Amino acid sequence: MFEINENGVPQYPKGHAGRLLVTLAAIDRLERATASSVAALTGLSKGKIDDYVQALNAEFGTVIVKNGPEYRVESWGEILKRAGVKKALTVPLNGTKFTPIEAQDSL
Repeated sequence: MFEINENGVPQYPKGHAGRLLVTLAAIDRLERATASSVAALTGLSKGKIDDYVQALNAEFGTVIVKNGPEYRVESWGEILKRAGVKKALTVPLNGTKFTPIEAQDSL
């Protein structure tokens, strides 16, 4: 099981593909997707966001462009499905749904 940050985003270990997927989902979700805002939402290192974007473009065929400080998804490519990737922000990749700690305390 993965830890969840204050935004409800699973915290995947280094080298886990989930880090790429939450990066992509965050860029898609945020109105102004900068390295800082993506890092704040996902809990990932701000300095790694460019690396994750480059890996997504090279390995999964996405087209994520950077205009000034902002990222934008121009194409999802043919491998990844938008609806599935968006789930990476809230459901760990092992498919287990989680209950926030506050909700567990009230059970």
